[in-house]
Amino acid sequence: MLIAAAFSLSGCGTVSEDSITPTVTVSLTPSPTQTSTPTVVWFPSTATPTPALTLTSPPATPDQRVGLGEILFTDDFVSPDQWLLTLSDVGNVQLGKRELTIAVAQAKTYLFSIRTDTRLTDFYAEVTASPTLCRGLDEYGVLVRYMSSRDYYRFSLSCDGQVRLDRVLNGKASSPQPWMWGMLVPLGAPSSSRLGVWAVGKEMRFFVNDQYQFSVSDPTLPAGTLGVFARQAGEDVLTVSFSHLVVKEIIK
Repeated sequence: MLIAAAFSLSGCGTVSEDSITPTVTVSLTPSPTQTSTPTVVWFPSTATPTPALTLTSPPATPDQRVGLGEILFTDDFVSPDQWLLTLSDVGNVQLGKRELTIAVAQAKTYLFSIRTDTRLTDFYAEVTASPTLCRGLDEYGVLVRYMSSRDYYRFSLSCDGQVRLDRVLNGKASSPQPWMWGMLVPLGAPSSSRLGVWAVGKEMRFFVNDQYQFSVSDPTLPAGTLGVFARQAGEDVLTVSFSHLVVKEIIK
């Protein structure tokens, strides 16, 4: 079953700011009442860490991706039934040659797409993100433990070299890790980065090009599917392609 992610686009979310146990599958279908509400805040206007969350400094060991096991699945973005594609005036989500491309044409618009029929608890995931048109605080990245269009985590890279983590809960966003300068995060476009997420229990660790960035501890959303997104912060077109998704098990 395909996911109806948000507003007028099913499976691929479109929002204007102006207006493991991975073998288990789940169908994520937000109810019609979630399609539009004045209380939704998709991106926090300021950095607002939530007191219940705990940020941790980089541990002393060089690799924080402990317990990696076998590959659970890979996705080369060749199956339309896994990712809903969209053509619209505000932007497009389309499959290319073994990649999914998000092109945002309307100013200050947020587009995302979710992998269907997937539920992950403890896992490690990597995906390659390649912006071709990107500048300033335009951002792109990975949605983690996505349960609905109102509940998920969002790992972001900005086109000026920063990283952050947002948590969207009940349709309102906060930043447990506000913008910080990233390690090995490329500037502008064209560029390409390997984004990694290690999630075990309430702890999540985030990586760019094998470089550890930060950790967040939060038990609020313990499971969900994966997605990708792009958000245009200014007036120029933003285009980002995603490829080579790999998800591994965690051995405890």
